[in-house]
Amino acid sequence: MAEDNTYESMLCVKPEVHVYRIPPRASNRGYRAADWKLDEPAWSGRMKITAKGKMAFIKLEDKNTGELFAQAPVEQYPGCVVEAVTDSSRYFVIRIEDGNGRHAFIGLGFADRGDSFDFNVALQDHFKWVKQEGEFAKLEASQSAAPKLDLSFKEGQTIKISIGNIKKKDAGGAKPRPMGGGLLPPPPGAKAGGFLPPPGGQPTVSAAQINAGNCYVLNASRFLSDMMLNKSLKYSRSVSSAPLLDFGSPVPAAQPSSDLWGDFTSAGSNSNKDAVKSGWVQFS
Repeated sequence: MAEDNTYESMLCVKPEVHVYRIPPRASNRGYRAADWKLDEPAWSGRMKITAKGKMAFIKLEDKNTGELFAQAPVEQYPGCVVEAVTDSSRYFVIRIEDGNGRHAFIGLGFADRGDSFDFNVALQDHFKWVKQEGEFAKLEASQSAAPKLDLSFKEGQTIKISIGNIKKKDAGGAKPRPMGGGLLPPPPGAKAGGFLPPPGGQPTVSAAQINAGNCYVLNASRFLSDMMLNKSLKYSRSVSSAPLLDFGSPVPAAQPSSDLWGDFTSAGSNSNKDAVKSGWVQFS
């Protein structure tokens, strides 16, 4: 990614900052804001942080006219251009330059602690982005330097793809699916028109068997009715030809009559005594 040196972006703006003259540092322990005259700032105005390419610039301007008072170019952060004091988070020491090779160290203070926090974060975010851009550039350079793999097919080269777990369908057609209700289709040897017995129940009877049974019952009833009719006729004939037995004393057998219905007519005309002798009793 090519850098655009003509484009300048704005990172942070604070409307009020203070500049202090600081004494020379006596030791390597760092600067202390308590050694400055904090109630007598040397200058007060507006601060801007801008970015142009990889560089960041801290600009101090007049809040009314926008005239530049001082500028501190920053190449890295943290570094020697911006240094925090040891006794406060609202004050920093920055190195300013005039563009002719001369530089000086001044104290920079913020009236609010949130402003000093924004100042610190703006510089950190910019140089974090610069670091990432450098890593991406190195990665692109290494990839471009590495030989590229040729994955194209050569002349006459083929490729074979095997896909497992795929079964061919049977030529005879699909397998029979079970019918609704959980019933299976009849076996190949089953007769047409027959019924399979339900699971866990008694075997069913076919329609032909039911019709045959009905005919059998009808014929049996006719046979029994005919047999009862013949038996009743035979019984009536035997009663007319044989006398009734008396459980008290044996009764001599009567002579058979030539007329089968003659005893019925005589039983109505004779008295009870005559009826007992003949074996018949008249019911009143």
